[in-house]
Amino acid sequence: MAKNYEEEAKAILKLVGENNVDSVTHCQTRLRFVVKDRKAIDDKALEKLPEVKGVFYGSGQYQVIIGTGLVNDVYAAIAKLGTVNAIYGKDDADTAGKTSNEHKTVVQRLMAMLSGIFIPIIPVIAATGLFLGLKSAATNAQVLKLFGAVPSDIPASLTSVISVLTDTVFAFLPALIVWSTFRYFKGTPIIGIVIGLMLVSPILPNAYSVADGSAKAIMLFGWLPVVGSQGSVLTALVAGFIGAKLELFFRRHMPNVLEQILTPFLTMLVTFAIMIMGVGPIVHAIESGMLVGVEAVIHLPFGIGGFLIGAAYPLMVLIGIHQTMIAIETSLLASTGLNPLITLEAMYGFANLGVALAIFLRARSNKAKATSMGAFTSQLFGVSEPTLFGVLIRYNFRPLIVTVLTSGIGAAILSMLNVAANSYGLAVVPSYLMYIYNGHALLWYTIVSLGTVVAAFVATNAFAIPKEVLTPDGDVETANAVISSTVSDNKVYAPVGGETVALDQVSDPVFTSGMMGEGMAIKPAEPGINNVYAPQAGTLSVVADTGHAYGLTTDDGMEILVHLGIDTVNLKGAPFTVAVKAGQHVNQGDLLGTFDQAAIKKAGLDATTIVLITNSKSYARIEPVAADTTVQAGADLLAVQREDVKVESVEPA
Repeated sequence: MAKNYEEEAKAILKLVGENNVDSVTHCQTRLRFVVKDRKAIDDKALEKLPEVKGVFYGSGQYQVIIGTGLVNDVYAAIAKLGTVNAIYGKDDADTAGKTSNEHKTVVQRLMAMLSGIFIPIIPVIAATGLFLGLKSAATNAQVLKLFGAVPSDIPASLTSVISVLTDTVFAFLPALIVWSTFRYFKGTPIIGIVIGLMLVSPILPNAYSVADGSAKAIMLFGWLPVVGSQGSVLTALVAGFIGAKLELFFRRHMPNVLEQILTPFLTMLVTFAIMIMGVGPIVHAIESGMLVGVEAVIHLPFGIGGFLIGAAYPLMVLIGIHQTMIAIETSLLASTGLNPLITLEAMYGFANLGVALAIFLRARSNKAKATSMGAFTSQLFGVSEPTLFGVLIRYNFRPLIVTVLTSGIGAAILSMLNVAANSYGLAVVPSYLMYIYNGHALLWYTIVSLGTVVAAFVATNAFAIPKEVLTPDGDVETANAVISSTVSDNKVYAPVGGETVALDQVSDPVFTSGMMGEGMAIKPAEPGINNVYAPQAGTLSVVADTGHAYGLTTDDGMEILVHLGIDTVNLKGAPFTVAVKAGQHVNQGDLLGTFDQAAIKKAGLDATTIVLITNSKSYARIEPVAADTTVQAGADLLAVQREDVKVESVEPA
């Protein structure tokens, strides 16, 4: 007899708040609520409901994790109640995305914009920082002395060539920002980069040189001072925004026969004129004032400013406003060549390491050990979501308090020592590369960062170990039972070819946390069309109408989810084809469908394929193949040890 999920639906809606829900959608694993007030929801109470595996807020949606197949039943029950707006079944995934975006706050939209603009240019700035560090190390007098040389022995020609590597990005940074801003606002990027190059043309005097008196502004018409925008991040952002909007306006109103020539002409002319005739200098002055204020906070006496920044940063990450720091850091680098802000923020990652390691070593729960070790491993390379969602706020807020305080203390010490990076984009272990330009900076950053790990580790052991992790798995269930078992082995095979990735390295915290089950991820090998094959023999319990997910129940009861990409439900099936239907029995290796990896990436989404055993608790051990291994479709992916448990009740002692 089919279970009635009406009570579960009512319980979920009661805790989310019927009047708090603008709309609800679902994908193959979770309910996706667009809510008016995220803070009004009691996460802990929701997680205690029998059908809820966890909750997560992301992409503008409050996501309640239910699980493959079951989510359809719970969603259907919610829709049947008719008390909230269940906005789509199989055809309106894009509507869900629009609804979510429409209800984002101004701050959320600002975060999304800054992230979308600056993330594409982070790699080249990080690389430039590394070039600068290597240059400083190679030309250091003490280093050269080891080889019997002095700095004057380095040929001037070699120094000039090396300067091309170290100076180009910052010399033309506004051009990169205008290009990326055009790209974000759907303008033509090549027009953006030309406008950016105009702003930093060598014909225009450098604004900083004009400010210090070493150069004079060009006096247009004898009274209007014109200067370049070298190093001005905010000016470039404003120019990119104005230019992109003007281009879209001209394209809508220009006759087709003239559009190809006149739209770029008018966009470049009007944007450049607006920027040099007052807007550029005003924006640059505002930016300079902001930087003075930031540096004043950083250098408050006794490390107070450093503590405030270091302690606030974990909370900024938690509520999703940390992306604002990218723009400020870029401005600092462009104007001073150094980035003290990321130095203070970086202590958050090191504090997380200490917390996760302490919980791993103290935990008696195998699940808690796996979660904390996965979080620790990913945090080593700067991926903090598994630690944040899987450790810091999963049990209680004491681990988060430890991270906040130890991060603040570490940052306070570094601010007093005036340590600063020469780049950004690198975190935790790779972050040391941002300090090799200066021996003093590298030494103190190393000492303080490791000290922060130790302090967080000790503090967590002292008062922040969650009680839940101290209880071994299964103690409650086995207290009054005698268990006998038989063991048999099984395997799950790769549904696509590509590079295997540990689950804790996936960008979706729901998958990395393990709340949906254990498994493995694969970065698909083919840049275009990829085939998807059955990972085992069994019956297809779920075939998503959008083609982005398949649920398979094997002949011996294993439940496998194959999820193609992250948040690809919002693509409404465009990159996917489906060759099977729900209820169909398939053999291992049968074709399930295809997906176009290039189309997924063009939409700005991650094409990584997730393979999960959603009933992982039914198995004694699930061992994935090593990460960073290339596999062919059909190759071994997961080794499974099944434990068939027979429980015989006994009288309590």
